[in-house]
Amino acid sequence: MGTRWEQADAPKGDAYDARWSQMAAAGQDIHGEADLVGSLLEQIGGTRVLDAGCGTGRVAIELRRRGFETVGVDADTTMLDTARRNDPDNEWIHADLADLGSHLFDDVFDVVAMAGNVMIFVHPGTEESVIAQLARRLRPGGLLVAGFALRPDRISLEEYDRCASSAGLAQFGRWATWDRLPFDGGDYAVSAHRRTG
Repeated sequence: MGTRWEQADAPKGDAYDARWSQMAAAGQDIHGEADLVGSLLEQIGGTRVLDAGCGTGRVAIELRRRGFETVGVDADTTMLDTARRNDPDNEWIHADLADLGSHLFDDVFDVVAMAGNVMIFVHPGTEESVIAQLARRLRPGGLLVAGFALRPDRISLEEYDRCASSAGLAQFGRWATWDRLPFDGGDYAVSAHRRTG
């Protein structure tokens, strides 16, 4: 039995990346996550971003193009192979977010971003560990930013907030989309939590 991501019928690797390329070619803006993260970095200061659950690297690569320093981490080697081809000079780490251990050593970041529904694809029961691991990689005042679908069989916003609070994070903002539409209880949320200590 694999992870939720392995069991999902979503395209992987190059096929996943091709979907975004097609959207961009059709004139759609595919960089809402990078826009929000960049805006938050301007607000809190800093340049270092950990793209947690980076997939094929779309967000990290766009942030690097804008002058930020990024590291990508993902448990799926197929996705990372595509990321490495797309940007061989970026640092890409193969690791499970619930067990980062020595993979990032003492690295700290200004923002840890989880785009692409990462929180609903982690191993069941590891959600609190994932949030705690990522919170430890934030500098004081740094932000954990995550967007994910709200589904009855996955982590709720209330549980996410509880895990964040247990990890020393305080809510900083919540939106319905990466372009900051107000959250009104819909089926998707983008949350920013700030490390308090």
